[in-house]
Amino acid sequence: MANVPQQIKLHRKSRELSLHYKDGREHRLPAEFLRVYSPSAEVRGHGRGQEVLQTGKLNVEIIDVKAVGNYALQLIFDDGHDSGIYSWDYLEELADRQSVLWKTYLQRLNEAGASRDPDEQIVTLFDPAAKPH
Repeated sequence: MANVPQQIKLHRKSRELSLHYKDGREHRLPAEFLRVYSPSAEVRGHGRGQEVLQTGKLNVEIIDVKAVGNYALQLIFDDGHDSGIYSWDYLEELADRQSVLWKTYLQRLNEAGASRDPDEQIVTLFDPAAKPH
């Protein structure tokens, strides 16, 4: 059975969601992290290898949190994204793997020549001295 948080707090100023558990544990998850790892098909695709890299989400905010039965949360983001249903198990997985997942996300952004900042565009120029792969 999933470990259900006893209390959930949305911190608007720091743009974080905190989950408080009966055993005293607390997980703080940034809105940007939750947005780029949304469990929605829009982000994850419909199968392995179909994930869509989320860019420009640096300033995204959670504007509403809704309970979905007794098993999950629906997070509503200010960029209009609202289709991710975050199960208790998935939220705990995100919290437990936050450091590794964040590094992976930043690496994918870098490899794609993309940015977290919606006001920034990255252009990679061709280097004629570089050898083809």
